[in-house]
Amino acid sequence: MQVKLSNKLIAICIILILLKSIPTPIIANNCSPQVINHNIEREKQLFLLRSEHYLYIKAFENVSEFHIRFSFPPGYNYQVPIIIEIFNDTTTNLKHYQIENGANEPNKNINFTIRFMNKDEKILIHFNCWALVINHEFEDLPEYVRIPKREELPEYTKRWLTETEVVQLNRTLIKLHAIKLHGLNNNLIDFAGKVAQFIKEHRYLLFILQLKLGLFLTQDSITTLIINGENVGRSHLACSFFRLNDVPARVILVHNDQGFWTQMHYMVEYYVPNYGWVLLDTTKGETPYDYKRQIINRICYPEDENNTKHDYILPLMKGEERWLWINNDQVKPYYVDCDNGSKSQMFTEGQISVNNTEADYVFHLTESAYCYYELFLGVNLSGGNLIKFNNAYSAQKNAIFELKDNYDLVEYINEMLYAINEYEKIMI
Repeated sequence: MQVKLSNKLIAICIILILLKSIPTPIIANNCSPQVINHNIEREKQLFLLRSEHYLYIKAFENVSEFHIRFSFPPGYNYQVPIIIEIFNDTTTNLKHYQIENGANEPNKNINFTIRFMNKDEKILIHFNCWALVINHEFEDLPEYVRIPKREELPEYTKRWLTETEVVQLNRTLIKLHAIKLHGLNNNLIDFAGKVAQFIKEHRYLLFILQLKLGLFLTQDSITTLIINGENVGRSHLACSFFRLNDVPARVILVHNDQGFWTQMHYMVEYYVPNYGWVLLDTTKGETPYDYKRQIINRICYPEDENNTKHDYILPLMKGEERWLWINNDQVKPYYVDCDNGSKSQMFTEGQISVNNTEADYVFHLTESAYCYYELFLGVNLSGGNLIKFNNAYSAQKNAIFELKDNYDLVEYINEMLYAINEYEKIMI
């Protein structure tokens, strides 16, 4: 298979960039980017975000080849992934790694293939996930939206109205609080604000006590309502309140700008009719919540809520949606705390202000390069194909550092165009 990009088209693209006109984006094979429409021509902010991961794995028996799947940032709304970067201090000989589709859209996983491990061996996979985000502050969110009736909702959103093991809907205490928060005001925007504030303030001293003692219990809705919980439990409780009022709501897994190492952070999205999904951070009690403040890693579905796990650090804490999977029971992720063992953190590595046209063009260009990168990553390339892949990957890394270190958007664009050109020369 060969996909060809003509030199003439590249030249046209460059001319259009200089004229600040947006060309038609190059779409790789079956990749279908989500088009972002801006109604008002004004300045937008591009953010270069990086999540860094120290993933330690320990074997309890000798094991042959196995797979570790770790949630990878999907292309989602105002976020587009760029590349994975593996650090040289990784202590395992990776057979290969690739990006795969998750069970549900738009989720993605990195599939690390490990050749083998010996009993009691501990290995490290140290890697970055880079993403580009057009910040969205939900400034176009209406001030008033009526709380919908179930039959008015798009069919695909209704799956996030169901009861699950950790998002209970049939408990009287939860129902009473949901009714109280709704009150007589039928404005969904006001209701969401009340939910966010309630979740932040409810029995906060009990949360502090559990935090000091390291004694978090089940992170389902009813337990969180009674004694509070971690961000995962607060997210489940918020989902219960929304779903009981016929507002689809779901948990999302992110790495955000908390400024310290974590395992994973849990937030909520709720659906606003005729608008879309809106972010809510249950730790800060804020909604809407800017896109620039986190890398979104996974959209959780009801089946994720019915297949939760125990916390890796706090053994009594259960009810967490998963973000990694290992297909061998004799191998476990190694966590002691968030200073020793596995840990993750997000960093803002670059920021630049551009107009809407430039922002959209850079987003789609990054999206096109990533589509090729995902397509060829993990494929057994050799000879000239491998050289072209490495050239393209190096260009994407150069683009990152042009934006990170030099704030140079023109060079970022040039490097991404070069990457696309190299990818399109690959024949498989």
